[in-house]
Amino acid sequence: MGVFIKGKLRNGLGLRLFQMNTPFFEGRGAMSHKKRSLVYNFVFLLIAGIVNAIGVNMFLSPVSLLDSGFSGTSMLLGEITPVSLSVFLLLLNIPLFLYGLKKLGVIFTVSSVFTVCIYSLSSFIIRDILPLDVISSSPFAGNDYILCSIFGGIISGIGSGLAIRYGGTMDGTEVLAVIFAKRLGLTVGTFRMIYDVMLFIIAAVVLGRWQIALYSIIADFVSSKAVDFIVEGIDKGKAATIITSKPEQISSALSEAFGKGITLMDGHGYYSSEKKTVIYFVVNRFQIVKLKEIVEDNDDEAFVAITEVSEVLKKA
Repeated sequence: MGVFIKGKLRNGLGLRLFQMNTPFFEGRGAMSHKKRSLVYNFVFLLIAGIVNAIGVNMFLSPVSLLDSGFSGTSMLLGEITPVSLSVFLLLLNIPLFLYGLKKLGVIFTVSSVFTVCIYSLSSFIIRDILPLDVISSSPFAGNDYILCSIFGGIISGIGSGLAIRYGGTMDGTEVLAVIFAKRLGLTVGTFRMIYDVMLFIIAAVVLGRWQIALYSIIADFVSSKAVDFIVEGIDKGKAATIITSKPEQISSALSEAFGKGITLMDGHGYYSSEKKTVIYFVVNRFQIVKLKEIVEDNDDEAFVAITEVSEVLKKA
């Protein structure tokens, strides 16, 4: 459908109707919207990296408590070697993100690498530049293990949750879990739990202090609850039920973006009797934001309901 604009010819011979294609202008608007959305996401990824660094370096690390995943592994390696936490964060995480590039997508990989770099840089600034003593005790909680584990868990969990919510992740073990958990017959949550338990046990043996493992478990539990609060569900898949009058556009965009099978069902409104198509589509938590953007870009009047899926027996 075109938009007609009435304008006067320069030679003064009269009026003429000019037809302009709306997709051209809509396309420019959509592109501008996507750019703004991307900038918006990266601002929050910046905040996520800083917040996570505060939780880890100002509460957990000063009393030798460990974060989960590669962050905790980096903290342990930083304790037993002269190499800093910041360096290990980059060495452990970035190669894994690059390995998962094809499976998880360019935007997710770039977002995750960016977040980890901010986390690493912020950790370096807190530990080596700011005039704060974060080596012998927490600037806020002293040597109180309970306070450090609870508040360190909350703050680092908020940072990790923000990273996931805005299109990235703070930790390479998330990527490791997504890539290998299904091959091992495990859920993402179970894979992460096994990794973290092994990490805490190794830390207790290496450092000779079992209380570190116990308090680190408390911090990990609190952190996971904070992530759940920010992201609304960390371990389970998500099923999207989309009711739309533009099924072909949405289905084509979803298929191109995710490369998965899509289920379409016929439906109609109870009161309006208007014919609609119901799209059923299962994604993981990293893909929720992208799915919402696709639906909004193709049908801003579509109804979308997203529910948790405890188990997917067969992938389309």
